[in-house]
Amino acid sequence: MSERDYERLDLWLWHARVCRHRQDCAALIEKGAVRINRQVTRKPHSKIRTGDVLGLPGRQRDEVRIWRVTALASRRGSATEAALLYEVITENQGES
Repeated sequence: MSERDYERLDLWLWHARVCRHRQDCAALIEKGAVRINRQVTRKPHSKIRTGDVLGLPGRQRDEVRIWRVTALASRRGSATEAALLYEVITENQGES
């Protein structure tokens, strides 16, 4: 069986350790807080591929994190492994 070239958004966010629980990742998406290639999505089952650019909420209210997907994961690994799934483009776009 060939490996897929996409992964569900909520599952990838969970693998990348954006949230502690997969349900929290899905709730974040359903709120409209996540963008894929500048497009807001409210569907946890949205497909992402290597090279997609994600806009994620930062820790502060006005912060936006921009990440480029560099790999897809088959399981949730350590924080070190999770950091290999993305490239940070910017962490604090909202600051002046």
